[in-house]
Amino acid sequence: MIKPLRQRYNASFTNEKYHAMLDELEAQFHHRPPFRIAETPIFIPDDLKAKLFEASEHIIDVIAAPDFKEKSKGALLAGQTVPNETNHTLFLQMDFGVCLDENGCLHPYLIEAQGFPSLYFYQHTIAGLYRKYFDIPTDYSHLFGGLTEEAYIELLRKMIVGNHDPKHVILLEVEPKEQATLIDFIICKYYLGIEYVCVRDLKIVGNDVYYEKNGQLIQVERIYNRVIFDELLKRDDLQRDFYFMQSYNVEWAGHPNWFFRISKHTLPLLSGSPYVPNSMFLNNLTSIPDDLENYVLKPLYSFSGSGVIINLNRYDIDAVEDPENYILQQKVQYAPIIETPNVPAKCEIRMLTIWEEGAARPRIVNNLARLSKGEMIGVKYNKNKDWVGGSVGYFKT
Repeated sequence: MIKPLRQRYNASFTNEKYHAMLDELEAQFHHRPPFRIAETPIFIPDDLKAKLFEASEHIIDVIAAPDFKEKSKGALLAGQTVPNETNHTLFLQMDFGVCLDENGCLHPYLIEAQGFPSLYFYQHTIAGLYRKYFDIPTDYSHLFGGLTEEAYIELLRKMIVGNHDPKHVILLEVEPKEQATLIDFIICKYYLGIEYVCVRDLKIVGNDVYYEKNGQLIQVERIYNRVIFDELLKRDDLQRDFYFMQSYNVEWAGHPNWFFRISKHTLPLLSGSPYVPNSMFLNNLTSIPDDLENYVLKPLYSFSGSGVIINLNRYDIDAVEDPENYILQQKVQYAPIIETPNVPAKCEIRMLTIWEEGAARPRIVNNLARLSKGEMIGVKYNKNKDWVGGSVGYFKT
């Protein structure tokens, strides 16, 4: 998006350097991610950076408000509330589609917000690899607020491990070795020394939680939660002793209730911001919009685009049996603004934040970018395409 940097990058790009970067990632962590890594990062101009920060603060205003817990209580699934909820989320992610406004200027529109961890460790690592193999200006960074690489990792250590011995802290997931995000778990272990553990493998003694390592039971004192509830609820085959709705002698690094509280359920609460497309709960509709082609139907409780209908008609709405669990959101038109060797790519930028204990608000610390040449951001819309996939944004410091 910064033309001189884009032209310089594209002119110096080679597939040999790109594949060398991927090979180094695999060699260092003995794992190659199954998702596609884009050939390029993105370079964010100052005007778009300012809008991304302003948009993020608009959303944070709502989430940090004293009445947010009351407003979001309807997001908690009946019978799925986890005890010992924290005062606020530890993690907040905001996804923005990069579009053009009526004046042809770059403008971010919120696609989704999540009170759940993102790829904090992988994103930092891939940013370093892009810098190693390609020409990234030294006055551009993927980190915010003056964070150095060392300070960023120490902040994550403080948030996730806290004052505990790392051996008593785990990253919890459903079959972590089978997850597309495994690379992030591996790098998390590399930096913080915590094990990634399947929910099936936890042992319960009274109210204490244990995992096994090298034939020894080790007590869990703190859980970095990466379990997505809708995935867990579908796994009837998963035999386990650990159930989220029971109270245990553990702390949460990312309390599970915030996965629901800050989600698609939040979008209608954010309407009114110039950065948020019009969103409404389906059960609150008094009439179906005449221009349904300009809307998308989203289930509240899904992940990675599952169940989203983008080419919508009134029959899709009539077929919904539980309208209280859906929202109707105005479509946004991503702009094809990233110049590539063939057709330009669209992009989405995720602002990654941390909300430290005792702080009044979350702080933006990192970012994630995704490039697409398809109808939507996502793997199934970008098959057999190049210069698409996961990436990172560099901002002028």
